[in-house]
Amino acid sequence: MSKAIIEHDFRPTTRTLGEVTVGDALPELAVPLTRTLIVSTALASRDYQDVHHDPQLAVERGSKDIFMNILSTNGLVGRYVTDWAGPGAVLTDVNIRLGAPNYPDDTMVLTGSVTAKDETPDDQGRGAVEVTLRGANGLGDHVTGTVRLLLPTGGTK
Repeated sequence: MSKAIIEHDFRPTTRTLGEVTVGDALPELAVPLTRTLIVSTALASRDYQDVHHDPQLAVERGSKDIFMNILSTNGLVGRYVTDWAGPGAVLTDVNIRLGAPNYPDDTMVLTGSVTAKDETPDDQGRGAVEVTLRGANGLGDHVTGTVRLLLPTGGTK
């Protein structure tokens, strides 16, 4: 993976519900879309469709090149939110929609913000947060959607 992905801010402790306010922006994450990233994540997710690893066949099928699969996008979305929230966050819902393809030699920039917060504790004392996000590349929005996650209660903001 590229240096930009490895050096993204990772929160080593879990953010608490009290540290989160509706309107908080998540830090931007720029993901260089290398050919290796697209092929390796498709294969790692056991997606052997040729449009994700064979440029010639992808073009024959109407694409300009290979493109990222939805499982890879879903993984990057989850990673984006959990890097912000910390290792103890529990993702409960990931609702995403794909738009423009992620082709090699571009960059997808993920941005997001907290759009809802429910402080009613579950049976393990966690409250819910909703993050609305967008991942855009040179063609437009590749992914849009929301992620709901559980965070421990505590702290104030």
